[in-house]
This record gives sequence, structure tokens and C-alpha cells, in this order.
Amino acid sequence: MKIIYENTVTNIGNSADEFGNEMIIFFGDNAPEELRDYCYSLEIKDTDGDIKAGDHIDIDGVQSKILAVGDEAQVNLESLAHLTVNLSGNIDDLLPGAIVTEKVDIPDLKIGTEFRILED
Repeated sequence: MKIIYENTVTNIGNSADEFGNEMIIFFGDNAPEELRDYCYSLEIKDTDGDIKAGDHIDIDGVQSKILAVGDEAQVNLESLAHLTVNLSGNIDDLLPGAIVTEKVDIPDLKIGTEFRILED
């Protein structure tokens, strides 16, 4: 699989784990103050391809298939390092700046956790 996005968690908001295994909110260091506590911070980086349904996310070696991609997800990821990863498996939950993946138990995210998007 080709890596189309790769980044590392650099900071963790005080309430970032509040959504448990259902949702992860990534955001660059420029996250709005009211959201910062709920985010896992990433550096702003470009992607090396289009994110699409059928690709996979990889969090420290645990993979999940992407089922749906919101219209603003890729632009937000590249310009703001902002992406909401919905791990519910329910594409009806898709928001414009989010992706929905198959339901999966992910490892606890920590500073240094690797986040990748892999083209299938």
C-alpha cells in the first residue's frame, strides 16, 4: 500500500480522549482555543494523493478501512492538519471535514503516535 499521508501526534488536549474509540479529532497547533482541549495535534503536511473510500487509516499499526470521505476532509487536513476520524462504521455520521472508517479498537493515542493514510 502506498502512503498518501503520514504524521505524528505532537500534543494531546486535556479532553482529547473524551470520545473514546468512536472519534478522533486531529488539528494543527493553530486549533481554535475552544477546540484545542479535544484535539490530538499534528504538524501541517500535504498529502501525496487523494483520500478516498477504500483507502485505510493506520494508527500505530492498527488499520481500518475508510468507508466515506467528507467534501472538506482533504483540504482541511492539508491546510490545517484538521481531520475528524469517525470510527463508528456508520456513513450516515459523515460530516464535511471528516472520514468514516470501519469500526475498530484503536490503541490509546500518545505523543509520538503515528497516523497514516494508505492508498489501497
